[in-house]
Amino acid sequence: MVQCMFASLHLQGSCRKASCSSSRDESRQRVKFTDERVCKSHLLNCCPHDILSGTRMDLGECSKIHDLALRADYEISSKERDLFFELDAVDHLESFIADCDRRTELAKKRLAETQEEISAEVAAKAEKVHALNEEIGKLLAKAEQLGAEGNVDEAQTVLHEVERVRTKKKDAEEEYRNSMPASSFQQQKLRVCEVCSAYLGLHDNDRRLADHFGGKLHLGFIQIREKLELLKKTVQDKQERRNQERLKRREEREREERMKKRTKSRSRERKRSRSRDRDQERRRRRSRSASREKRRSHSRSKERDRRRRHRSRSRSRSRHSREHSHKSSRDRDRERESKRSSSERRSDGLNGRTESRRHDDREAGEI
Repeated sequence: MVQCMFASLHLQGSCRKASCSSSRDESRQRVKFTDERVCKSHLLNCCPHDILSGTRMDLGECSKIHDLALRADYEISSKERDLFFELDAVDHLESFIADCDRRTELAKKRLAETQEEISAEVAAKAEKVHALNEEIGKLLAKAEQLGAEGNVDEAQTVLHEVERVRTKKKDAEEEYRNSMPASSFQQQKLRVCEVCSAYLGLHDNDRRLADHFGGKLHLGFIQIREKLELLKKTVQDKQERRNQERLKRREEREREERMKKRTKSRSRERKRSRSRDRDQERRRRRSRSASREKRRSHSRSKERDRRRRHRSRSRSRSRHSREHSHKSSRDRDRERESKRSSSERRSDGLNGRTESRRHDDREAGEI
């Protein structure tokens, strides 16, 4: 009976989980990658909740939606146009890194309060040992990574470098040991890691250093910080490109406006030149008409003068002709008179002769 009850409860729980997961899947299917509920850091593969999962600083599940299908959609769409999701990711990572840096400063203060104070010279020597420890840890982690990838020769070269740094570390530890009492040297001097705010010991062995610097937590913080710097550079480049495009568009608009103004001024100038040409043409026509009118009036006056001269000439000719005709008529009359007188004289002479003849004849007859 109890087993049946447990089985029914198990089935009910599984049904609830299935229904919740199905409703979540349906809601995610309805969500697009541009939705505000989608984590933009996840789309850019830099969300701290994903990177630090499984470490001692596991942040748990992100409050926003994580979906690989949405990331694939974003990657396809980002090739066609800029969506500027990097701005949201930069804000998210800057907030996270600022919180981590605050925790690091608090850990340093807490460590300074608990540990014994040392002089500045001794602190510098201890810091040198810590720096060499960090270098050894990073080189060992790199050698392990190269060995895992199959690059044996490069891994051997890195291990030789590790041996050289170990020699430097021994010399630095010797200087540090000689600068303080033996009782104080045996105490574990801790240091806070600047990257992940974890505690590191001055006397940590190589395995502990390799585990720390090659661990998921430290590498995850390095990845987050590097990704933040890369995103900042990307955002800056995109903003510069966008500003250049805006400047270019503004210059094009200004050029178009200048061209429009030029065309307007040219059209105005053309209109003005046309109006000037029309005015000049009108003036020319007027001047031509005036000159034509002057020529006409001049020709008219010439014609009038010519006619006047012709009339005067004709009058003088008529007068002269009349005078000549009068003179000729007088001459003719005179000639006629002279002829008549001559004829009369002739006739008188003849008559006289005839009379004289008659008289002679009469006298002769009388005789």
